[in-house]
Amino acid sequence: MTAICGDAQENVDFYTGLLGLRLVKLTVNFDDPTAYHLYYGDGAGSPGTIITFFPYPGGSGRVGAGQVAVTSLSVPAASMDYWRDRLQDVAAPADREDAIDFSDPDGILLRIVADPDYHLAAPWAKSDVPVEHQIGGMHSVTLQESDVEGTAALLMRVMGFDHNEDDESPEYLFEVKGGGQGKRVLVSTAGFGPGRPGPGTVHHIAFRTPNDETQLKIREELVGVGASVSDVRDRDYFHSIYFREPGGVLFEIATDPPGFATDEPLESLGTALRLPKMHEPRRAEIEAALPKLRLPGA
Repeated sequence: MTAICGDAQENVDFYTGLLGLRLVKLTVNFDDPTAYHLYYGDGAGSPGTIITFFPYPGGSGRVGAGQVAVTSLSVPAASMDYWRDRLQDVAAPADREDAIDFSDPDGILLRIVADPDYHLAAPWAKSDVPVEHQIGGMHSVTLQESDVEGTAALLMRVMGFDHNEDDESPEYLFEVKGGGQGKRVLVSTAGFGPGRPGPGTVHHIAFRTPNDETQLKIREELVGVGASVSDVRDRDYFHSIYFREPGGVLFEIATDPPGFATDEPLESLGTALRLPKMHEPRRAEIEAALPKLRLPGA
């Protein structure tokens, strides 16, 4: 999940401090190097655990139709009391035993979910959250749509999801059978007004694919069903294609390789500014323009 926030320092403090995630990459927006791109994840930045932000101070967005409503994070069922205590200052009134709703400083709606499929691929030893309670990664995203039919067709015909008709929630639940972290997409059609991009809203959702070959195959299938798909873009740590699903949410298909350890060792991920190769010649100019950050552990 990639979202837009306001203050970069406030964002770093919330996601590495309160949520205990690792800052796995400190870089800039490929398309606008005047803004940071902050990546958080588990101890190794494993696929399926990544949450990222573009900080743009000033203004605010509005969540509405064609946007992501909720980003849900996976924890062990036995950790729910721990997380209720930890999030008591930011959590919404409790009405479910298996979930905790809360917001980040910009209003991004988040949910901690007791996940029977919980798996922590790479614990983060320097997290304030004990290993046995650490967030395992993405559980699901909830999309706000005016209609479910087009989105359902895309998820099921091209992206390998099945509709779980046994689920009793008010949303439509789609799952990848045997999938890993983030194998669920929920769609809500509860009559939302139009959204507005800006701080406090999700920019796009990324789905993983093993390699370049599988990505190109998916791209061909997307084009075949009429989707307007970008060319493959080299993002240094993965290769990406982008398209809007029928409900309006921006989707990304990203390869697992080459990964976050391509330009710095695993043990020092997120401790220094890394620039995309095309922006490296402008390092002095870019560093001078970016706001200073106090990094975790500094």
